[in-house]
Amino acid sequence: MPHPNPSLFDLSQEIAVVIGATGVLGGALAEGLAAAGARVALLGRNAARGGERTKAIRDAGGRADFFEADAINPESLARAHRAIEQAFGPPTVLVNAAGGNDPKVTVTADHPFSSISVEDWKANFDLNLIGGALLPCQEFGPAMGERNKGSIINIASVSAHLPLSRVVTYSAAKAAVLNLTQFLAREWALQGVRVNSITPGFFPAEQNRRLLFHEDGSPTPRAQSILNHTPMARFGTGDELVGAAVFLASPRASSFVTGIDLRVDGGYLSQTI
Repeated sequence: MPHPNPSLFDLSQEIAVVIGATGVLGGALAEGLAAAGARVALLGRNAARGGERTKAIRDAGGRADFFEADAINPESLARAHRAIEQAFGPPTVLVNAAGGNDPKVTVTADHPFSSISVEDWKANFDLNLIGGALLPCQEFGPAMGERNKGSIINIASVSAHLPLSRVVTYSAAKAAVLNLTQFLAREWALQGVRVNSITPGFFPAEQNRRLLFHEDGSPTPRAQSILNHTPMARFGTGDELVGAAVFLASPRASSFVTGIDLRVDGGYLSQTI
């Protein structure tokens, strides 16, 4: 059987914006897109971590620069957009990887669902939906449509499909990200802008590491429950999301793909009893 044409996954003509690139998964996606040839604009609030990730990409022979931006601030996104166009040219790929959970909206025995304040709910919901998809899509999507070329990749979650215990606000926001992805896929299809999402399974990162591992590195009961529910019986690593992102970013490999959610979850959402 012939191998796929490597040019299907060549992103050397693409300018990719990765929002949340200072995080573990966003950073891994930025490195992967750069390795596929894209010129990558890393966006985030932490300049030190952004600089480290930029250096790692450049040291590996990639093209990248960091642009400080707050995904939940429209003016900040607009400034970054202008700076990217001046430095690299018009973006053709947008990856929305900003977001995360917050202990203030995490349900525990001492902090039941009924005690979550509206203010805390709004803050986390807005981070994951408004900053995680809405505002970046509003900022970069129309310009892509004017040029009749673009791929937007939103990062969803397994909790968008099956709401996990404890992370109620995060789950609700990620479910909304899935719905918004399909809405925009339909709205922008005739403007040459494809909109898809990736659902990662469980990938240990800074925000959840203490929930998943004891200090000695052994799995917590919650981590063991996740592993028992994952057919592949392990956690994912950041680089295992790269193939999905490169596929969805490529105007050749996924030219007729829009409105889908691509699961990279080790089979988690296929498991029942």
